[in-house]
Amino acid sequence: MNDVKKTARTQARLPRGFGDRGPAEIAATERMLATIKESYQLYGFEAVETPFVEYTEALGKFLPDLDRPNEGVFSFQDDDEQWLSLRYDLTAPLARYVAENYDKLPKPYRSYRAGFVFRNEKPGPGRFRQFMQFDADTVGTSSVAADAELCMMAADTLERLGVKRGDYVIKVNNRKVLDGILEAIGLGGAENAGRRLTVLRAMDKYDKFGADGVRLLLGAGRKDESGDFTKGAGLQPAAIEVVLKILTEPTSEITSAMVEDRIGGVLIRNSAFADLSASQIFNEGIAELVKIQFLTRNSGYTDEQIRIDLSVVRGLEYYTGPVFEAELAFEIAEEDGRPVRFGSVGGGGRYDGLVGRFRGEDVPATGFSIGVSRLYAALKAIHSPVVAGAQQRGPVVVLVLDQAEVVRYQGFVSLLRNEGIAAELYLGSSGMNAQLKYADKRKAVCAVIQGSNEREKGEIAIRDLVLGAELAAGSKERADYLELRTKAQFTVPEADLLKAVKEVLLRHA
Repeated sequence: MNDVKKTARTQARLPRGFGDRGPAEIAATERMLATIKESYQLYGFEAVETPFVEYTEALGKFLPDLDRPNEGVFSFQDDDEQWLSLRYDLTAPLARYVAENYDKLPKPYRSYRAGFVFRNEKPGPGRFRQFMQFDADTVGTSSVAADAELCMMAADTLERLGVKRGDYVIKVNNRKVLDGILEAIGLGGAENAGRRLTVLRAMDKYDKFGADGVRLLLGAGRKDESGDFTKGAGLQPAAIEVVLKILTEPTSEITSAMVEDRIGGVLIRNSAFADLSASQIFNEGIAELVKIQFLTRNSGYTDEQIRIDLSVVRGLEYYTGPVFEAELAFEIAEEDGRPVRFGSVGGGGRYDGLVGRFRGEDVPATGFSIGVSRLYAALKAIHSPVVAGAQQRGPVVVLVLDQAEVVRYQGFVSLLRNEGIAAELYLGSSGMNAQLKYADKRKAVCAVIQGSNEREKGEIAIRDLVLGAELAAGSKERADYLELRTKAQFTVPEADLLKAVKEVLLRHA
């Protein structure tokens, strides 16, 4: 009896909230990233790269709590007991980079970067723990022209990616406007910071829950379909109605009622927000919005592309001025046939205090971030040529029908590679049919075959795998069938290998 215990087989399973990507998706994503990069570079932004790992304290709102950081980031301690974390976004690492290299960088400093970020949060449908962002930031200027420029660049980028005008909009708001409203309902001051965030989070749920749902979240709280209860902000009914006006009042009417005949002056006339006319921070926010609108309109962008929308709320705590969101307006059908909107695929805003955490003084900055994975899914849904592109083809596969001739076969591979043609030598131990099936799985256009008969004659057989698949797909007229069969596999002298392979590749380019 064999007493040796079998080792338990390790289960192959993907961690929740993470995903694998195949070659087709990687290639399509790279084309998408290249298009975004071209758009950013056109605006004068330059590349920079920061590491995946930062000191936890550098991430800002996620700080070590006793012997471990708060939830939200993946963290660990290094050998000197310093807390390190996987980056939560690309903005906090940029703030650290700028602060560390402040004296060497040109100001304003314009940069872009792409990369994966990590969230230690509960995963769900469309909610991942690892995903890619593509950011652009301008650091070192307080001019709202920098914010307007990011909105214009966001519009340009979406159109370059194949999103038609009318299928997207860049919505712009200002945190000063929201702060003025919250101040007016008695939520000013540091002591109300927590309640202000609760109100902003409730406002941010307007698209999802509507006015009635937000009203509950602003009041006592809301219970969802599963029975889970979310505690509300506890506002009085009158205060709730003031907040809801921001979400429901037509923006065009609000702005037209607020604007005097000069950009720097703001006057609230017959508006639903006349009671806020005494708020300095509210008026500052409106004035900045008016200037952004003035700059974008005079640069040729319409209200269809970029528009003021006072319902936009960005959830991050560090926004201090204009905030913007790139929203897709088109609908697609889910598996059950229900229409669904993609919604936001990017956003950003002004964060004048983030770099200052490292320098002890405010450094003005503004940025825009694209959610690459979500935008990629949207571009696939509308069949954007940027992510569709040409079908991914595999390398030319050189079959090995005689192991004693491997050196000879390797010479064919080297000949093709030296001419810039992707090629590989079959390295398995299967027979000819299995090798051809392998080439099909590799999405190869053609295979190079030389058995003993061809070798004795100094010839090589070329198998066009694309035409071969067409032949196998169904019956055709005899004349067409014979023509296809002739093209699907033919023999040439060894000296014509390169020419023959190029002809087949060109046939399916």
